[in-house]
Amino acid sequence: MFPFESHFIAIDGNTVHYLDEGSGPTLLFLHGNPTWSLVYRDVIHALRGEFRCVALDYPGFGLSSPRPGYRYLPEEHTQVVAAFVDALGLSGVTLVAHDWGGPIGLAAVAQRPAAFDGLVLANTWGWPITGAPHVHVLSHMMGGPLGRVLIRRFNLFVNAMVPAGHRLRKPTADEMVHYRKALATADRRLATAVFARSITASRAFLAEVEAGLPDLASHPMLLIWGDADIAFRSKERRRWEQLFADHRTVIVEGAGHFVQSDAPDRFASAIRDWHTPPISGDAVRETPAES
Repeated sequence: MFPFESHFIAIDGNTVHYLDEGSGPTLLFLHGNPTWSLVYRDVIHALRGEFRCVALDYPGFGLSSPRPGYRYLPEEHTQVVAAFVDALGLSGVTLVAHDWGGPIGLAAVAQRPAAFDGLVLANTWGWPITGAPHVHVLSHMMGGPLGRVLIRRFNLFVNAMVPAGHRLRKPTADEMVHYRKALATADRRLATAVFARSITASRAFLAEVEAGLPDLASHPMLLIWGDADIAFRSKERRRWEQLFADHRTVIVEGAGHFVQSDAPDRFASAIRDWHTPPISGDAVRETPAES
């Protein structure tokens, strides 16, 4: 399930787990909620012959351990990612980010602009969410008092959202075991509940990310978008396309929220095809029949 060598590094009192596979141009993979670097395993396996694939787990997720008092807020995760880039001396990096990895990664790029050359975003956002009642409802339900109880007692976010976020295939029993065990205790599950609430509660952080986007707009961007996502839809995709003139969009028809796990071959091939050279303003639509 996870045929990689695990590495660990101390970052600001946290023990951060990461993968460092292959050689070539560097790809830095950032996960969302309630996943960890496992969600990119098939993509990394496909690309490590051509790229250096680095993927970390935020403190409280996957195999990373938080320091005492860590609050699991996106601001803290951003500081960990920025310090991680420094600690590994990464340069010429292409950010590959999904879900919460988007705003966290973009905030880290804003803090370390010299380290990053390009952006790959998948079903994510980078601004305070407005006009999306389904997202607000999910945030308040899962991040509120009742949601926190259900998450901490029954691992609800993993058990409900991971299967719901796959549309082209069903996660295997072994996959679900790995996602559950990464958040195996009530204390570990607090991290995913905080993320859920932060979608609407971290407006100041998201407004800061939004304010920094014009400074990042010169970066070439690849959008890989599952069009059957229950959270981020065509509205968010079009906004990214408007913000970044030098973009290519690959729409993976029928793929759900976890597009990198739902359609890993197409996710990997999209990065491979775009990376040299990126195609400005082009759009590609991929269907299951083309895989």
